[in-house]
Amino acid sequence: MPPAILIDKLQKRYGTVEAVKEVSLQVEPGEIFGLLGPNGAGKTTTLRCLCTLARPDAGRVEVSGISVLDNPKLARQRLGYVAQEVALDKVLTGRELLQLQAALYHLPRTLIKDRIEQSIALLGLRDWADKKTGTYSGGLKKRLDLAAGLLHNPDVLVLDEPTVGLDIESRVTVWTFLRQLRASGTTILITSHYLEEVDALADRVAIIDQGKVIASGTPAALKDEIGGDRVTLRIREFTPTDEAETVKTLLQSLPFVQEVIINSSQGNSLNLVVTPQSEALMTIQQALQQAGLPTFGISQSRPSLDDVYLAATGQTILDAELAASSRRDLKAEKKQNMR
Repeated sequence: MPPAILIDKLQKRYGTVEAVKEVSLQVEPGEIFGLLGPNGAGKTTTLRCLCTLARPDAGRVEVSGISVLDNPKLARQRLGYVAQEVALDKVLTGRELLQLQAALYHLPRTLIKDRIEQSIALLGLRDWADKKTGTYSGGLKKRLDLAAGLLHNPDVLVLDEPTVGLDIESRVTVWTFLRQLRASGTTILITSHYLEEVDALADRVAIIDQGKVIASGTPAALKDEIGGDRVTLRIREFTPTDEAETVKTLLQSLPFVQEVIINSSQGNSLNLVVTPQSEALMTIQQALQQAGLPTFGISQSRPSLDDVYLAATGQTILDAELAASSRRDLKAEKKQNMR
């Protein structure tokens, strides 16, 4: 059986911007595969190439053994795609929108009614199906979007940031539904910058940074590879850079501290990798106290997917998003000044 999704050395450029430099990944049938990375890393562009919404400049892309480049129409029949932004016609009811979607997929008329009823039941939309979508909450809109993406019973469901902007209750509802969908045999590819979402849902994950896959595997294996516990430390609410450097030098002298990184995006907090031991926090606090330095906040935890990203790139995903945002603002400012 071929992979549900095969992407090999994918490249995509927009003008002078290399959105995807070289992405390779393989998704097996019946698994949830997470694509993790900050905004601007290349996740959405990868999905658009997979779903025939953008043509790659180079590389191989297949869905269930079908080439997306050579046979896009057949590939689309195997795919369900739910974009990050929900775009619903506010004057249509949920049922009317699904009828429109069925027509766009060219579903046989004899199947349309049953498929729509199945989708409405599956997403718990019976009480809302005949109400205008303009009255829906964000969570209901996302569920209707999912129903539309599943209407033609795709082998592979592709979700771009499926819970962005949703409240906790709506996010949990979507998570539960996706697990049920996987249990029924549907393959799911999900992009997200919510670390806990990918950690909770994905059987395997690939981490993308600046258009390249920098790590891949099961969440547990990726976290085990980097080893050590994580300690987050802040000396003051906003620690001056020179003081953070002093603390870094001090803590690096402790025998159980493996690495210290200054996290400037969070008010110069410090991220430490330490050999797991019960008295790590107490020893760190004693060392700071002896040096006349206060402790504003300190916590210890097992490695997370953000720690995997930090180990691979030297910055957290939040740092990467802030850096990307700054670059976008700078480009916008330059364009404005040129007018």
